[in-house]
Amino acid sequence: MIVKQDLLKWIRNADRRLERSITLVAVGGTAMTLLGLKPSTIDVDLCITSKDKKDFEKSIGNNFKVDLFVDGFIFSEQLPSDYIQKSKDILQLKNIMLKALSPLDIIITKAARLNARDEEEISLLARYVNKEELIERFKEVVGTYVGNANIYRHNFEFVVRRFFK
Repeated sequence: MIVKQDLLKWIRNADRRLERSITLVAVGGTAMTLLGLKPSTIDVDLCITSKDKKDFEKSIGNNFKVDLFVDGFIFSEQLPSDYIQKSKDILQLKNIMLKALSPLDIIITKAARLNARDEEEISLLARYVNKEELIERFKEVVGTYVGNANIYRHNFEFVVRRFFK
């Protein structure tokens, strides 16, 4: 398990190896760990621009299992272009601006897969998200879903019924 302090130390080490500025947006359990909403994560999930991906990959060690998502395409959804602005600032270093995906967008991405761990994490996130804002955000994303949109809609409706009464 990877705790917040280990994540921040790893990011600081990567920052020292980079030669230019990039923005990283933590997603999923990584974002929740950085936001203090859960104690640890099993892997590191980050979103980065396609132009920065190769440089960042060169700067990281083999400490953790790392999944990099590109240009707001997280898991199977393309988030709206404002996902970075809606993300929460975590750490500004010389070359890395580290952010965490907003709780709203974490729920949007978790609703697609919706396994038992996702449900548990959504239950933690629900208190930080407005139901109406979540529904509007889903409407922006559902058309870009790469998979069975009917299943995604079904999962999302379940999330709203269960966690947003």
